[in-house]
Amino acid sequence: MIMHVITNFTASAGAETMLARLLQGSADERIVVVSLIGVSDRNRNLADNPRVAYVSLAASSLTALPGAIVRLARLIRKERPDVILCWMYHAMVVGTIAAQMCRSGAAVYWNIRQSLDDPASLTRSSRLAIAGAKLLSSRPAGIIYNSARALQLHRAYGYANRNAVVIPNGFDLPRIDSPEAKTARRIGIVGRFHPQKDHGTFFKAVAAVRKTHPQALFSAAGNGLSRDNRAVVDLMAEAGLPEHAVDLMGEISDMPSYYRSIDALVLSSRTEGFPNVIAEAMSYAKPIVTTDVGDAATVAGNAGIAVPARDPEALAEAIREILDFSPTEYARYAYNARERVEKAYAIAAIRTKYASFLTPYIPHL
Repeated sequence: MIMHVITNFTASAGAETMLARLLQGSADERIVVVSLIGVSDRNRNLADNPRVAYVSLAASSLTALPGAIVRLARLIRKERPDVILCWMYHAMVVGTIAAQMCRSGAAVYWNIRQSLDDPASLTRSSRLAIAGAKLLSSRPAGIIYNSARALQLHRAYGYANRNAVVIPNGFDLPRIDSPEAKTARRIGIVGRFHPQKDHGTFFKAVAAVRKTHPQALFSAAGNGLSRDNRAVVDLMAEAGLPEHAVDLMGEISDMPSYYRSIDALVLSSRTEGFPNVIAEAMSYAKPIVTTDVGDAATVAGNAGIAVPARDPEALAEAIREILDFSPTEYARYAYNARERVEKAYAIAAIRTKYASFLTPYIPHL
């Protein structure tokens, strides 16, 4: 039996989505998902697996973590899992200490979903958890990283465990029509409003592109990206953008329709591990413009253009390049995008990689 411990299963970011995809294909008779904070209907529905039991520890602050450790230790004693797979830093610390407290004999693994390109963009709580996990990093049976860059930077930071593997995120492939030859016009960005995502650089790039390509249309989807968020409106104003220049759509439930509505996706992040939104957009045959953080450039491959982080002019120039593609060149990038996801990131192959790394402790996921 496997127990997943995750920091927050109410979020709809990459780690939570990836866990839900693993749960959906799991053949185990019983699986327990423990969230330090909570569990959302969105993630339950995405997992769509009646064999999964969910437990929320309601530990939404650092001061609540000691109590969460005690409650998790009790749960581990009760459930007696073969494997405990801890997702993200707070869960890694809590899960490792709880497993040692109850002396369960379960094999504890970590799943690191973040690179360390720019730790200053992370919250103080995350930075503390990263440092705490470093002190415990020799204790897990192994560590899964979702990007080669994350493995490299964590080892440089001092994470000591050498039984490590890179397993990228996996994706279900939507049915789409063959990529059409056309010129790009609609540019989108997807990601919650957070310093890590660096929407300020994106807005500055949009302001520059609008001066040379007034026909271009821009939209932004993600939690907090709405006109009732004063911080977003102020950030656009600082970039010299009128409010109508970017369609602020907030968090949307129908992501397939959103990906189909755009012609290219932009990622402006300061730091990432494996950014799900890039591969998701590519699965819909959309070319990519991305900052060179984490494994973003590797994921985009020959379907995208990578530029340095925190460089609005470089980002603007890459967006212009996509907008100036001939129809034939656009179709080539779009075809490359879909083909790359099919060959490298299909969910079935990723599930197999997880199961192989966790063997012999657990036969299936």
